[in-house]
Amino acid sequence: MPDTITFDELIPSLSKRDDFETIKRAYEYAFNEHKGMKRLTGDDFITHPLEVTKILMELNVDDTTIIASLLHEVINNGSKTYEDLVEDFGEDIAKIVLSVSKINKLELPDNNESSVIYLRKILVGLAEDVRVLYIKLADRLHNMRTNWAINPQKQKQKAEETMSVLVPIAHRLGINSIKSELENLSLYYLKPDVYNDILEKLNETIDELNDCLEEMKESLIELLTDAGIKFEIKGRVKSVYSIYNKLSNGKEWNKIYDILALRIFVNEESECYQVIGLIHSRFRPMPKRFKDYIASPKENMYQSLHTTVYGVEGHVFEVQVRTYEMDEIAEKGIASHWSYKEKGAKKIQNVMEQKLEMFRNVIEASHNDTDADFENIVNSDIFSDLIYTYTPKGDVVELPIGSTPIDFAYRIHSHVGDTTVGAIVNDQIVPLSYELKNDDVVNIKTNNNSSPNKDWLSFVKTSQAKNKIKAYFSKQDKEEYIQKGKSILEAELRKRKLSFNDVLNNETINKIVKDLKMKDLDEIYLSIGSLRFTASYIINLTKEDKHEVDDALFERKVNTPKINYKSDILVEGIPDIMVNIAKCCMPIKGDEIVGFITKGQGISVHKKGCSNVPNNDRVVSVSWNMDASNYYFTNIYVSVTAGFDLLVNIITEVGKMGCIVRSCNTKEFDNKTMYELNVRIKDKEELDNVMKNIRKIHNVIDVKDEM
Repeated sequence: MPDTITFDELIPSLSKRDDFETIKRAYEYAFNEHKGMKRLTGDDFITHPLEVTKILMELNVDDTTIIASLLHEVINNGSKTYEDLVEDFGEDIAKIVLSVSKINKLELPDNNESSVIYLRKILVGLAEDVRVLYIKLADRLHNMRTNWAINPQKQKQKAEETMSVLVPIAHRLGINSIKSELENLSLYYLKPDVYNDILEKLNETIDELNDCLEEMKESLIELLTDAGIKFEIKGRVKSVYSIYNKLSNGKEWNKIYDILALRIFVNEESECYQVIGLIHSRFRPMPKRFKDYIASPKENMYQSLHTTVYGVEGHVFEVQVRTYEMDEIAEKGIASHWSYKEKGAKKIQNVMEQKLEMFRNVIEASHNDTDADFENIVNSDIFSDLIYTYTPKGDVVELPIGSTPIDFAYRIHSHVGDTTVGAIVNDQIVPLSYELKNDDVVNIKTNNNSSPNKDWLSFVKTSQAKNKIKAYFSKQDKEEYIQKGKSILEAELRKRKLSFNDVLNNETINKIVKDLKMKDLDEIYLSIGSLRFTASYIINLTKEDKHEVDDALFERKVNTPKINYKSDILVEGIPDIMVNIAKCCMPIKGDEIVGFITKGQGISVHKKGCSNVPNNDRVVSVSWNMDASNYYFTNIYVSVTAGFDLLVNIITEVGKMGCIVRSCNTKEFDNKTMYELNVRIKDKEELDNVMKNIRKIHNVIDVKDEM
């Protein structure tokens, strides 16, 4: 077992940071919270946040990330709350720690793909700040290094979770050093026989391979020294996982040519090309294996020259040449450059924003989609294979496989996407539905008088493009409703022979806005145009005595036939009236309901028997519109045996029914834990089925839809 690290060992590096005093205070804070606690390895618990911090220091992250990493367990494995952290360290750090705490409560309940999708969904949803993911990845790396301390079943579960969820995220963020080690560790626990077999084969020839590496290094050192180039060279045998991956793709052991790898570091970009030229002049390059990622970098700013050559004794060597700064980004990811002030800082920040935008787009897209829709979004936008396309100026644009020129245009800018009229790919005109290929050069043609086409939604690939197109038409519909509402209101005023300026002056507009809790006159027009309110209702609100409006509504309680309007709720005898679902009892379709005439807020709909409905004449008869197919939000209260964290199991069961959990509150009692879930549901029947499935989970005590 390796020696554990201490804070004193980190001080020489940490003391150089701007906010060292806060970092030191965070360590002391965490030390006091974890005092007396032990890990399963037998180490003091404080060694875990210290090891996580050490991993992150190697990635050159910012001070905020370092502070949050030291504190990342004080909520789950300490007595501190989010509010405590806000008071002691500020909101930014508290938010990061809270998000990491929530993520660390989750685990993969089984190998079912739907469980993987749902865990990804929660993970991405919590990680609006990319630094949360950095801490989580470092946290998991240290836990995987000490995975031997837990039982074999748990070891495999953690490895499955790591490969399914965290390795793709590390890859997407460009953190190769963490990604590579997580892959090797996961393979060791998932397929120990395969891992050991590859290791054994490597060990059989390891001396020979190392001798070849050393001989090749000496040849290159002599070659580059004679040319007067300052350089550094490193050699290695490919990782076990990398070899496993090639074997899994059908390669035979004796046909894996790039087991031997060399990396050369120089100071200047121009020297990279000089080095490659010298190597090719001495050693024969393998055809079609040269890649120039310096002239055409990947979108995560990865830059390097790659070549494969026939070296000493006929062995094949993969050689990479890059500058020291290029290596920093390749190994540690772009977020490791928060503190860069030199040229390129703006570009790094832009790329970071693109990465965050990718996650935000997925989060935004998840709000109204089913799990199946979300699975497609996550797999296509985050976990899919990527292509690298280029603008005519040579800027790289990273896109999922299957993307179109419209996806490319929206990745450039929303306005470019909105005004796209055509595309030229590799100097050839292509349809906007054309599927882009790797290395395509894409020239988007725009016209400021043009606008998006709804047909684009049938072929665009990225959630970013879909969201922008939908947002455009949503805004367009809103503007149409505003104009329609204005026309209806003006027509009603003319009918009553009233002056617009007399009825709707600043005073009366402010009164309506306040009464109806709106923002401005446009929202009043919108409410009329979308049939939320009638023009007559709005005009009557301008009068001093609002009571007569409510009484007029009350007097319309007559026994007239029900009319099937577009609303979810049918109010007997009263068309075109605002209807609100009460938040106190949150009825859903299928519940017995009653309506109550409120003061200026239309009809409030409650469950029958709700204590907030008064027993008076303002109660009206309402019913569900069975033709409506909307979703509703309601609460489910799940009690489980104390000591069992069943949140992911419960959320998974809800997700299997096509429902979505919007939020969750947890309450701890002496003998049980209660989860208050706010779920999106279709109707009472679906709710009953969801509750029935939750009851089947082991250690669930009770499930109710009312407290």
